[in-house]
Amino acid sequence: MMTVRAVLGDLDPSVLGTVNYHEHLFQTSPLLPGDELDDEAASSSEAVSLMRSGFASMIDATPIGLGRNPEALARISASTGLTVIAATGVHREAHYPEEHWLRQTTVDTRARLFIDDLLEGMPRRDGEGRRAESPSGEPVRAGVIKGAVDYWSISRFERTTLEAVAIAHVATGAPVMVHLEFCTGAHEVLDLLAAAGVHENRVVLAHADRDPNPALHLELAARGAWLGYDGMARPRTRSDSELLDLTEAVIVGGAADHLLLGGDVARRSRYLAYGGIPGLAYLGERYLPLLRGRVGDAVVEKILTINSQRYCTWSSTDGFPV
Repeated sequence: MMTVRAVLGDLDPSVLGTVNYHEHLFQTSPLLPGDELDDEAASSSEAVSLMRSGFASMIDATPIGLGRNPEALARISASTGLTVIAATGVHREAHYPEEHWLRQTTVDTRARLFIDDLLEGMPRRDGEGRRAESPSGEPVRAGVIKGAVDYWSISRFERTTLEAVAIAHVATGAPVMVHLEFCTGAHEVLDLLAAAGVHENRVVLAHADRDPNPALHLELAARGAWLGYDGMARPRTRSDSELLDLTEAVIVGGAADHLLLGGDVARRSRYLAYGGIPGLAYLGERYLPLLRGRVGDAVVEKILTINSQRYCTWSSTDGFPV
């Protein structure tokens, strides 16, 4: 049976509808002081805005130790009708202070944490023993495993995470997301994971669009990897125009089947419900019409539905969706 694991339970991938592959409803980090996402009512309002902009589902990509709130995710999903897939895993080392408890964990310990989140359920708060419960009293489980690396660097801490991600993936079949800094180290990450038993077609390279190089992206897609494009509304780094050019070139190059789209807004100062701009509706209301004008409605809908559903589906032991 084909399975997607959402916070309210397992689903057939076909019911996901349109999927935003990368957002955050809750997140706190010492790297982002003053930009905490920690208000359930405000985050719920943004979830409604996301739905009104045309999305039925989203992945909440906040990993362990950065303000995850599984019970609130489940309440928001239940009250709004937005399907939410939660993440386990660990972000890049810079997000965790020297005294953080995760720094003392081994590969095996991290892998066990990830597997427990995926199979048994996430804790109410990271570092606590009590399991989170949905409004119906069921455990709230993660549905994707996240790792991360820094700019042209994979530290010992980050390598430990990637090795644990691989163990958890092989044990469960859950899809993998890896945060890249400006798309550096993409081939190296895929090499490391592949050597540990993770097929490239199970991995999305988040923020791949931060390096708008179609040739590189076509190489990564040829290996089977998913390309996560989520840099809209960030003209200080790459403009929407550059991202549109990149996406069109990659589609023309034959890799439309490897694209995923998200917003990764991820800041209090960028959420309307928290008093910022432009909010979670930006992708659906302002960017996607431009992309449709470039590549057509059919391609965009395929990326948002078929591609996303394939990615979110848990794998069989041979690395392909069951």
